Amino acid sequence: MSMQAWRRYAAFGAVLVILAVLTGGCRKKAAVEVSPEIAASDEALFKLGEQSIKKDEEKGLLYLRQVIDSFPKSFYAQRAKLLIADAYFKRGDEGNMILAAAEYREFIKSYPYSPSAAYCQYQVAMTFFRKAYRAGRDQSKTAQALVEFRQVLKDYPGSEQAKAAQEKIVECEERLAEHTFAIGKEYHNEGAFKASTDRLGEILTTYPSYSKMAQVYYYLGDSYFRWKKNDQAVPYLTKLVSDYPKSPFAKKAQDLLKEISRAVPAKGKN
Repeated sequence: MSMQAWRRYAAFGAVLVILAVLTGGCRKKAAVEVSPEIAASDEALFKLGEQSIKKDEEKGLLYLRQVIDSFPKSFYAQRAKLLIADAYFKRGDEGNMILAAAEYREFIKSYPYSPSAAYCQYQVAMTFFRKAYRAGRDQSKTAQALVEFRQVLKDYPGSEQAKAAQEKIVECEERLAEHTFAIGKEYHNEGAFKASTDRLGEILTTYPSYSKMAQVYYYLGDSYFRWKKNDQAVPYLTKLVSDYPKSPFAKKAQDLLKEISRAVPAKGKN
């Protein structure tokens, strides 16, 4: 075979490959072909996608994406975007939560003044909250959910979602505080008092509404006491006794305070 003939043969083969790829890539599109009347109407195309997504989700998603592609500035494009994001969110698995978050974020970016923007920001937070672990395991998703819920309050303070976000913020902070407390207590039990006071002190400044603050004060005070830093232990133990007198840790704090007072030399004596 001559070089020229070989080149023509190779070129023809490449065309066949390209056609095969294009044909394969168009199979899904061919499955969702619509009449010219529906294709020309954003409302009709959206309703077709809305109905289809209940029976054949993948087919419905293709219709909805066609609404966005063909009528990007349409009101129905916004609704299509929300339905796509919600469809991913309802699936619930890790990969689809990532897709849902991306769709919600894109909606906010594309339609920042839409009444649904607050909902989308709340849903972004929920994609992290739904996959977050309980205290004792990695809390990176809880921390990210907290950031996103706070964003709802910042950007949409008067929205319906703001109240729900505030409730979720309390849950996230409680979980993060519980996780931090468990680490601080473990350091305390191991005798690593520098680490325990750092961790437990973090709760006071970062999660002041933690429901088990009496424990935090006790282990902070006891850590400093065992670290032989009585002057730093006293304020936390005193705070525990005065603010949480009915706590089971209050009696322990009082005993420690008595022990510290006995260890302080009486004034006027050498």
